[in-house]
Amino acid sequence: MPEGHSIHRIALQFRRNFVGRRCAASSPQGRFAAGAAELDGRELVASSAVGKHLLLEFEGERTLHVHLGLYGAWDFAGEVTADPTFTSAGGRMGQTNQRGTQLDDFTGLRAGALEEAPAALLAVAGDGPGERNLKVDALPESSLASIGAPRRTRLRMSESDREVEVEEGDFPPAPIGAVRLRLLTDTAVADLRGPTACEVFDPEQVQRLLAKLGPDPMHDSGKAAEDRFVARVRRSATPIGLQLMDQSVVAGIGNVYRAELLFRARLNPHAPGSSIPEPALRRLWKDWAHLLAVGVETGQMMTRDDLKTEEDYRRAMASRDERHYVYKRTGQRSPRGKGTVVMEEMGGRNLYWAPGWQTRPEA
Repeated sequence: MPEGHSIHRIALQFRRNFVGRRCAASSPQGRFAAGAAELDGRELVASSAVGKHLLLEFEGERTLHVHLGLYGAWDFAGEVTADPTFTSAGGRMGQTNQRGTQLDDFTGLRAGALEEAPAALLAVAGDGPGERNLKVDALPESSLASIGAPRRTRLRMSESDREVEVEEGDFPPAPIGAVRLRLLTDTAVADLRGPTACEVFDPEQVQRLLAKLGPDPMHDSGKAAEDRFVARVRRSATPIGLQLMDQSVVAGIGNVYRAELLFRARLNPHAPGSSIPEPALRRLWKDWAHLLAVGVETGQMMTRDDLKTEEDYRRAMASRDERHYVYKRTGQRSPRGKGTVVMEEMGGRNLYWAPGWQTRPEA
């Protein structure tokens, strides 16, 4: 399932290519005909993501809510914006279950790319130049994976991103597969396939959804959001490894980020949330903000902080084993401390961690 960084990148694609334009909405598959008719002819006025939820706001107080789930995907075509992660390796942008992205062009890559994310993206309250929201609009245009200039292409944004060139004059292209919803402007088209949720909300329904979700540092990085996360974790004896996967505690974290965040923090995933000191939880929140920003910028769940050279970065973009510490590394030597990486089931999902390193606090 796509984690939070993927949905923020999709929201950015809509902001840069659809917001401010009137959309023709249809349901080629027929399963969303009534919802498409409700959106048809309306201008898209805003696009945002909260955790794994995409919210497209149309004029007339109508919001399209989409949760991709395990099988959902957006296909973009027309004069849409693309970045090197789409064009390298045949356009495939590697994710947790992909071979990765072969990079040939390091133009604009700053030295020690993962030692720190752009300052504008890490300005969490109390830790940067001041309180501000972490918005994907703030991504530097010169960064490696900033979405670039528009061109005629087809993109697929999901857990397995692909690019296919579209012939000139072949716009809009015919829908591929069972398309639940098509949004079409005069220059671009977005096709939604296989989502878990696709529904039209009024403002009250949007607020009810948001009230159920925990904070997302790219949606709200203010101190109140950090405080909400800390308080929610500390008032429960539920293990921190379960709490991080609970979207009502914190929005956007999935299996990969859970494993990597806990390793980076040296936290035992079985430690009760109430046993974790407040300063450790505040560091965990800030690290999530950092990794989320890096994920949006690079298009990969890059969780190692020891990549110093272009070659290190190239290998990490190309191979999952080179960009994660413990995820999917069962039986391998722990990158830090003693012992090996183990896998066990927690909350119905595979948990990867290093007992010899993740000893804080003891559980």
